[in-house]
Amino acid sequence: MRAIENLSVSKTVQSQDSTVNSFDSDAPKILVVDDHAASRMTAVALLEMEGYQVIEADSGYTAIKLVIQKQPDLVLLDVMMPEMDGFQVCELLKQNEYTRLIPIIFITALSDRRSRIRGIETGGDDFLTKPFDRVELAARVKSLVTQKRLNEDLDHAEQVLFSIARAIESRDPNTGDHCERLVYMGRNFGEYLNLTRNQIRDLMWGGYLHDIGKVGIPDAVLLKKGKFNAEEWDLMKQHVLIGEKICQPLRSMRGVIPIIRHHHERWDGSGYPDGLAGDDIPYLAQVFQMIDIFDALVSERPYKRAFTQEEAFVVMAEETAKGWRNPKLMDQFLEFMSSFKNWHSRVN
Repeated sequence: MRAIENLSVSKTVQSQDSTVNSFDSDAPKILVVDDHAASRMTAVALLEMEGYQVIEADSGYTAIKLVIQKQPDLVLLDVMMPEMDGFQVCELLKQNEYTRLIPIIFITALSDRRSRIRGIETGGDDFLTKPFDRVELAARVKSLVTQKRLNEDLDHAEQVLFSIARAIESRDPNTGDHCERLVYMGRNFGEYLNLTRNQIRDLMWGGYLHDIGKVGIPDAVLLKKGKFNAEEWDLMKQHVLIGEKICQPLRSMRGVIPIIRHHHERWDGSGYPDGLAGDDIPYLAQVFQMIDIFDALVSERPYKRAFTQEEAFVVMAEETAKGWRNPKLMDQFLEFMSSFKNWHSRVN
C-alpha cells in the first residue's frame, strides 16, 4: 500500500497533465463506495494518481447522501455491502431526476452472469472485477466521465428548448395548458397505436416543441384576434421553419423535427410548408396533427367558443371528407377517443 502511495506522489503531476487536463473544467470528482477499507483505499490511490478528486463512502446510505451533497461525476460502487448493496444504491440514483446522469461502475468480485444482468437492470454503466488494473480503471473512468459531461450538455440544451416553448405558450394566455394536454394525449394515443418507446417520446416532446418557432413571430401577428391578411399569414406560416432551425442542431431532436415542420401539412397536399400529400407526410406528424387539431377545437379561443367533443369530431370528419386528414388514422383516433370522455378534466 505504501508503494502505491509513493507512486501516487511521484506520478500525480504527470497524470494530471495527461489525463485531467483533457477535461475542460475542474478535475472530475469520483465517489468510491466500498465497506472494505483496504479495497477502498486502493481505488482512491489509483484515482488520485490520475489526478481525480476522490470522495469516499463506506456504506450505501452514506453514498446516497454524498451523491446528493457533492454531485460527483462518477460513482465507483462495490456490489457486496451490508444493509444496502450496490444494486439498491444504483437503482435509487438512476431513478432520481437529479442523479440519473451520473455514471456508475460496479466493482465486484462476482463474475457470474446473473450478477451482471442484475447490474444492467438497475442502470449500471460498466463493471470492473477485483482486483482491477490501473490502466483499465483509468480508461473506463475517463470514458464515462467524458460521456457524462456530453450528456449533461445535451440535457441542458433540451431543457432550454422546453423553457423557450413554455415561455412562448405564456405569451398567449388563451392557449391555457395546451402543451401539457398534448403531451398527455400524445403518450396515450401513441400507446394505443402501439408506437415504439422512442416514437411516443417524440410525440410527447412534440407537444411542447411543435410551436417553438413562434418565438420568431411578432406579437402583433401572434396575438392578433382578427383574421390575418395575406402578409400576416405568410409570416405566421414561417413558425414551422423557424422551429426546425432552432431544434436542428440537437441530434436528440431528430424524431421531433418532422412533427415541428410538418404538423400543418394536409393529406391532399394543400397544407404547408411543403405541400406534402398522403404518406409523404411523416407518420408522426400525421398522428400529432390529430391531437393538436382536436385540442384546439375543444378549447376556447378569442375567435371561437370551445366545441364539445362531439362537435369537434364532426368538424374533423368534415375536414377528412375534404381530403385534409388521413382517413384510416382518423378512424383510429375516433376509436381511441371513445374511451376519453371529459378530456380536459383528465388533464387539468
